[in-house]
Amino acid sequence: MKRYVALTALATTFACTIAAQAGTTMQTTGKAFAPPAFSSFCSREPGLCSTSGGQKVVALQGDLKSELKQVNSSVNSRIKERSDIANVGKDDDWRVPAAYGDCEDFAILKKRELLKRGWPASALLLTVARYRGEGHTVLTVRTSEGDLILDNRTSSVRDWSRTPYSYFARQAQGNGGRWERIGTAKPVRTTAAEQ
Repeated sequence: MKRYVALTALATTFACTIAAQAGTTMQTTGKAFAPPAFSSFCSREPGLCSTSGGQKVVALQGDLKSELKQVNSSVNSRIKERSDIANVGKDDDWRVPAAYGDCEDFAILKKRELLKRGWPASALLLTVARYRGEGHTVLTVRTSEGDLILDNRTSSVRDWSRTPYSYFARQAQGNGGRWERIGTAKPVRTTAAEQ
């Protein structure tokens, strides 16, 4: 009996350690409207709107996690924050930034950089949220360690549930022109074995 209790305690400790290391996954709850400037962006840059491909979750093996951090930091340091009005004279304009841009421009450039490095479009989803009453766009990367956020406000790559945002919608996997609502329920903790 003591041996059984010891084995059960060991198994529980191991399971808790795995759960603590695992990230969380956004739960979608149906269709959402795309941001207004998204469709004109897609007509100009269909490849950057795409979420097609077979691999829906990237296994973060080897140097892939450091590659995410490198792309996030590199884009954040190269591009200077500037509103669309100041940059291009429009209220809302999604584009690949050259030197200046706002949050969605940062997210778009990060997606392009990761696509160039061979990351699947189906795991790179433009995502809209709210922060202190204002809209904000980030790039969600679906991984074996949960849904990770690349954000212009920080060089850290964090699990989406550990950011200060209220998430509203993201691109649908497999159909980048469609958007899905993100549920407000507690995030679902996942492990690599469940992916």
